[in-house]
Amino acid sequence: MKKNDQPSAPVKQPEFLFDKVNYKILLIGIGVIALGFILMSGGGSDDPKVYSDAIFNFRRIRLAPTLVLIGFGITIYSTLKNPKKA
Repeated sequence: MKKNDQPSAPVKQPEFLFDKVNYKILLIGIGVIALGFILMSGGGSDDPKVYSDAIFNFRRIRLAPTLVLIGFGITIYSTLKNPKKA
């Protein structure tokens, strides 16, 4: 018998920190955050000397920051969710 003819030990699969569900929830949260920042953007006028009320509308003042906060909550939930529990 040669030196290398020993039975090899079973190869362990790498174990991820999170489960597949956690990563899905995390991606959803990141998408909600990105949507919130997209809704916050824009609304300025082309001429800097002209005042525009468009920056104070409901979408930029209420909806977009709320979506960003909800997205952060979703991402925190995805990191704290224990996939081992049912």
